[in-house]
Amino acid sequence: MPTSDPVRSAGDPAAFHGVADVHERLSAAGYLPDEAIETVTYLADRLRKPILVEGPAGVGKTELAKAVADARGAQLIRLQCYEGLDEAKALYEWNYKKQLLRITHARGADAESGEAWEQVEDDLFGEDYLLERPLLRALRADHEVVLLVDEVDKVDFEFEALLLEILSDFQVTIPELGTVRGSRHPFVVLTSNNTRELSEALKRRCLYLYLDYPSVEREKQIVLSRVPEAPEQLADQLVRIVRSLRQLELKKPPSISETLDWAHTLLELGFDTIDEQVARATMNVLLKYQQDVAKATGHLRLPPRPEMN
Repeated sequence: MPTSDPVRSAGDPAAFHGVADVHERLSAAGYLPDEAIETVTYLADRLRKPILVEGPAGVGKTELAKAVADARGAQLIRLQCYEGLDEAKALYEWNYKKQLLRITHARGADAESGEAWEQVEDDLFGEDYLLERPLLRALRADHEVVLLVDEVDKVDFEFEALLLEILSDFQVTIPELGTVRGSRHPFVVLTSNNTRELSEALKRRCLYLYLDYPSVEREKQIVLSRVPEAPEQLADQLVRIVRSLRQLELKKPPSISETLDWAHTLLELGFDTIDEQVARATMNVLLKYQQDVAKATGHLRLPPRPEMN
């Protein structure tokens, strides 16, 4: 059973006070949410449930967790998942070097102090020798925390099982210390690039949010927000080109962050419009595989820039 009331108190100073408040605070943090993002974020806060955010790489899943942390004035604790990740890297491990020094010292002092091994053993598995990893650090924090479990689809089902107790009850069992319960519920965001199907048990514990590539108008708003010096005409042109490239069968379609990189590149080079020559010269900023660059440049048929008088 959960250790506390599952609904967050509206008096919590970090709490969102409604969907409109989510919109205002995420926007102030530099993240432009849509209605689905605002609603799920608000409900996750009120119901104290994790958000599972799925979608292609580069659509703003990780940035959402960062923006929520900024909006709440919270510390962001990030667990970057990868194949082979285990609890020693994700949850906790013991400081073996420090334990060895304690044992060595105890053996040297044993003849004089008569220190019992039971006392040494108790010390070895105490707080002084515990190394917190991201999950345990988030669980035991006494301040506002946003826990980001990034690319959870890269871990195996065994590691998912480790997450279930934490996500359900915000507690974890450490054999040497017993059950550790969190004093505060962290705001939890899990992201997935859909490289494999996640377990039903994990999904059941989360609110679900799918982020796709944005519409032309929304991506234009993002560009103008994050690259305010970009002329509106240039922003409109580049997001439409990016949109058309995403319709191709590319090995890696351009992400939003690469759209922003392209905008910065064009401005740095002094271009205020894009023709075929400019696109070919800068396409490697947007695409990261030669086969994609070749396919994209063959696809683009842009008008030449007007001659300057």
